Amino acid sequence: MTYQEVLENARKRMAPRCRVCPECNGIACKGVMPGPAGKGTSRTFQRNVAWLGEHVKLEMDVTGGNQERNMEISLFGETFAAPIFVAPIGLIPYTYTEDMTDRLYCDAVMLGTKAAGILAFGGGGPKAENFYEPLEAIRENGGWGIPTLKPWAVDVVKERLKEVEAVHPFAFAMDIDSAGLPHAGLANPPMLLKTEEELREIAAATDLPFIVKGIMTAEAAQKALRAGAYAIVVSNHGGRVMDYGLSTAEVLPEIRAAVGADTKIFVDGGVRTGDDVFKMLALGGRGADWQTLCNCGLRRRCGRRAVVYGKAESGADGCHDDDKLQKLAGNHER
Repeated sequence: MTYQEVLENARKRMAPRCRVCPECNGIACKGVMPGPAGKGTSRTFQRNVAWLGEHVKLEMDVTGGNQERNMEISLFGETFAAPIFVAPIGLIPYTYTEDMTDRLYCDAVMLGTKAAGILAFGGGGPKAENFYEPLEAIRENGGWGIPTLKPWAVDVVKERLKEVEAVHPFAFAMDIDSAGLPHAGLANPPMLLKTEEELREIAAATDLPFIVKGIMTAEAAQKALRAGAYAIVVSNHGGRVMDYGLSTAEVLPEIRAAVGADTKIFVDGGVRTGDDVFKMLALGGRGADWQTLCNCGLRRRCGRRAVVYGKAESGADGCHDDDKLQKLAGNHER
């Protein structure tokens, strides 16, 4: 199946919430809630895409000769095929289509990314099953994946970490920005804003590497690292937390400068092509997450959206074999 065929079928199955636009820029879907749109006017979502495309340009030089290229990246004591991971996505029936459940999506994406030699972050949501379904998918995939916890009260996080540790994943993440999501008020247990001291307590509660997602300032990055984070994810949750915000690409260089060259930075938001992955890496990312590890590696729109389309049509195979995913890695390598 070609990527174009995947798109055509996805349009049928994901309508009317997601239009599967030629460019996923948040314009056609703005204000669509529930759905994949950004918050409010969707300006932050749109800025993620527009700023990366309009303000970050590439310089061409073809005089270097033919050289061996290696896209591998080492993290958590493991070597991965490319600096492109699948960012966390949850509430599939609520956000995308009722033709898919969270569990079916997680099963496919965990198997597909393992076959591709990369990793996927598990998603989450306001209810208990939104945590347990991705965790079970990671368990059945031999621990090949990264669970994402919500910013619950610290005592709740510690209890959930015991269950995470039993799965033996590479690491665990927490999307601290999800405390500002539109559905945060529905969460039980509640999602709460985190302090540096609370992050430190969470990091100290486990030997698993701790990835803090939702970093958009140099100050926040430094707090997370002082608290013991293994890595940070520069992310504004695809523009779903705050309207009229800055894009991830424009804050990434300042954050990189503040934390130094050795800090592991993932980034997502506005990444749609291999060129976008290259741009994010050049701006200071470590990997580009599927919509970023450039995020978590490409987070919200190229990678993850391509994975959602592929899963909608072809299950695990659609998460690693379709043209879009191959072109994404190939375009980045070039």
